[in-house]
Amino acid sequence: MRGLPGEPPTSVPVQGRYRQPLPALADQPTRQLRTVRPGRPAPAAPTARRRRPRLHAIDGIRLLAALMVALHHYAGTRRADQPHNLIWDRPVSDIMPSVYRVATYGWIGVEIFFVISGFVICMSCWGRGPRQFFVSRVIRLYPAYWFAIAFTTAVLVALPGVWERLRARDVLLNLTMLQTGSGVPNVDGVYWTLWSELRFYLLFLVVVATGLTYRKVVVFCCVWGAAAMLAPVSRLPLLELVANPDGAWYFIAGLALYLMHRFGQDLLLWGVLAMAWLMGQRELGRRIDEVEHVSGWRGSVLIFTVFLLVMVAVALGATDRVRWRWLVTAGSLTYPLYLIHYAAGTAVINRLRDTLDARLLVAAVIAGFLVLSWLVHRFVERPVAGLLKRGLDTSFARLRTAG
Repeated sequence: MRGLPGEPPTSVPVQGRYRQPLPALADQPTRQLRTVRPGRPAPAAPTARRRRPRLHAIDGIRLLAALMVALHHYAGTRRADQPHNLIWDRPVSDIMPSVYRVATYGWIGVEIFFVISGFVICMSCWGRGPRQFFVSRVIRLYPAYWFAIAFTTAVLVALPGVWERLRARDVLLNLTMLQTGSGVPNVDGVYWTLWSELRFYLLFLVVVATGLTYRKVVVFCCVWGAAAMLAPVSRLPLLELVANPDGAWYFIAGLALYLMHRFGQDLLLWGVLAMAWLMGQRELGRRIDEVEHVSGWRGSVLIFTVFLLVMVAVALGATDRVRWRWLVTAGSLTYPLYLIHYAAGTAVINRLRDTLDARLLVAAVIAGFLVLSWLVHRFVERPVAGLLKRGLDTSFARLRTAG
């Protein structure tokens, strides 16, 4: 999910230093309102923006979140802790209790993905139009996703017994990434997050089409947050579908963090982030009660809070000196790893569970999927994305000149 795992942070400009405590924002129409007393010189114009380095820290956080999710699916879910379960055959808490206690909190990696997605999507869209936004989403999401569907389906055919294989017609519909909207099951259960991502993209596309500014993004956060609060009690399915109350506040937190990164902190952005934290902790508790049933609310909120504080540090430039080149590679593995690890990985564990120590088996499966993820990125994502980009650019050029 790119921000889901997979969004590549790029070098972005940031606001230069100002002498005034409340600087004017560089992108119009936001403007500092000031009066100049007679006899006093007007304030100096803002200095030119400097270029910040690539945000390597976000690449590392994304991979950590993906590893959290993978560990959770292999050793921390309620399903894996049931007697005679199809993954381990006995409760995983009996097999490796220490790993289980840690893995039960790994599902929070999904919420971390959503926050990072809000940050990175806003960053990558600044100064771009809707056509560029559409093309960037298609070439980033679909190549690895198409491979994941083919790979997972093949594994489930070769290693039956853990997951039910979908009918061919449903597998084919999964290629659109719109299966949830059509009431069709996912080839792999982790694809549910893509539906949240797509709805976020469609909403944010409206703002991109009008030209991103500080003011517009803030207004978008406020309007979307209000809709997300009203949707559950409105009993309007369409509003709930569009507002996405389960994930909206995580994306909003990411948007507010990017505005801090680009323009600097202020009370309004801290207010948006605080509201996102308050609403997010409630969603964490609801997910524990209704879905996960394996971890505690206090521990989940603590992990989420620490992550947000780390993201604040990233947004305010505290991690700019982190420039380890291997983090770029680590970030590129995140999206393929997320897409291919769950159904295929648990099917492999089912077949090998009696041949290795459980902890060694989990480590080996994760390592194997990391290697496969690199191969997918190198030999599927990059070449297919290039072909898609050239084809889509040609298609849009024809649209502009046709007729």
